[in-house]
Amino acid sequence: MYEPRPTPTPAFQPLNETDPVELGGYRLIARLGAGGMGRVYLSYTPGGRPVALKVVRPELAEDPEFRRRFAQEVASARLIHGLYTAQVVDAGPDDPLPWLATAYVPGPSLHHVVRGGGPLPEHTVLLLLAGIAEALQVIHAAGVVHRDLKPANVLLAADGPRVIDFGIARAADGGALTGTGLRIGSPGFMAPEQAVGAPATPATDVFALGALAAWTATGRSPFGGGPDSGALYRVVHEEPDLAAVPPGLDGIVRACLAKRPEDRPTTAQLIEAVHRHPALGGQLRFTDGWLPQHVSAELSSRADLPQTPAAAYPDPAAPTAYLGGQPPQAAPYQPTRYVETALHEAATEAGPTPQHTPPPTPTRRRAGRRGAAVAALVVLALLAGAGATYYLLPDGSDAADDSQDVADTPADSEPADTPSASPTAPTAPTAPGYTTVYTGRELVSPDRGYEFDLKTGTVTPAEAADWYVARSAAEFLLPDTTDAYLGPDARLAPADCLHGLESGPTTKLDFPTVTGRSFCVRSQDGHDLAVLRLLSTPQGDGPLKVSVDYFRRDAG
Repeated sequence: MYEPRPTPTPAFQPLNETDPVELGGYRLIARLGAGGMGRVYLSYTPGGRPVALKVVRPELAEDPEFRRRFAQEVASARLIHGLYTAQVVDAGPDDPLPWLATAYVPGPSLHHVVRGGGPLPEHTVLLLLAGIAEALQVIHAAGVVHRDLKPANVLLAADGPRVIDFGIARAADGGALTGTGLRIGSPGFMAPEQAVGAPATPATDVFALGALAAWTATGRSPFGGGPDSGALYRVVHEEPDLAAVPPGLDGIVRACLAKRPEDRPTTAQLIEAVHRHPALGGQLRFTDGWLPQHVSAELSSRADLPQTPAAAYPDPAAPTAYLGGQPPQAAPYQPTRYVETALHEAATEAGPTPQHTPPPTPTRRRAGRRGAAVAALVVLALLAGAGATYYLLPDGSDAADDSQDVADTPADSEPADTPSASPTAPTAPTAPGYTTVYTGRELVSPDRGYEFDLKTGTVTPAEAADWYVARSAAEFLLPDTTDAYLGPDARLAPADCLHGLESGPTTKLDFPTVTGRSFCVRSQDGHDLAVLRLLSTPQGDGPLKVSVDYFRRDAG
């Protein structure tokens, strides 16, 4: 049974020097997450309403075809006014880095909730089905097909779900990411026609909704985990595995997952089926009890939005970052190092900082899964005669996606690199009370679709490990429940690590800062400790090599 975390994980991460301070006239307050399309920030309208502002990746912005599609999709998205969608309120498709602002939803993603707390109860899944189906009705009425409906694109609010990023996947399909044969998609939630490259229709989104409902109710994909190629083959050729789906959900989910689009129910039929379901007694109401208690508690924590204090801009001479829109009329804002007192308790305990010296690093952790986590970037290769569709990375390895099972990690998830012990790596002494599990293990992440599984000492597809260090093109990314400390040089003993975690934890783990130094991470329960060194700095999204030492706290 799920045990709620003792304290909710922070929803807002501080800005750093790589983040813009203003975008399209919006002052950025904090990071909300990151994904395959770009980063998402918290900001406010001039009237004080919070918004989530997404800025696309530079490589996408450089592609004219992407810009054309993005402008089209934004124009369509602004016509969508559903109660279960996040309203698009502003956009800058022609700015140096295109951006999109939607109404801020004070709730976590469905992906975050199920990954962190396990499957949701039947009545919650039924209400989600109805709410998301109504969102899809409005989206489809505007002539838009979502194309990338998955748990990361569903936010949970007190009054029901909100579907985000509708239609935006089409902007990248055929743009810079696909110009070299790469495609965006989430194999565990792709319909058969989508997997083989046929046009997407409203029925494509219904299939994704069925896969999403099964995943939410069981914690595992109905088409299994492991390499994307295998999941896509099963989507096209095999029936879904619904053995773990509650009997009350089986019929609805199975209908949504029909192979032929014309055999799937419409969104209106789905809403009616949920309305008549005996588990709801004919009442489709998002009352206070529609979400489990631990999720409702997290909603409360996200409703207290940060406001950037004046102290967040301590150095008027510091360089500024500015992207898009009209230049600000007043003096430019300076980059923030932290957001508010609630997010950096240790900053006030460390005493005053000298003039022109950055304030102490906050104790809160950086967001883990890159928000919407990197969408699977894949090459479409139709196998002649076999009828199977395989999505592979350029080097032949399988990409990762958000459909990774929560209930268990599949045994056929192949690591991207065979771990080895480095004969030249410094041997780290064990801290008192800790036992050495392994040291000097060198691991290579081919791209940001992979992460370092610290407990097993392997490289796994994103979303496969419970305790991990991931990476973007510019920095290391940690789970919400992991503390980190950056040492002064390449040698970092576990005892020094434990001391540093208490006296000077960090969230700044970008590659330039980490180069030539070691950093350590500790699991939330304190049982696991790992020390990492960056051995090779990646070029963009290229391979990244680290050395890892892993220690486990002794029992008792």
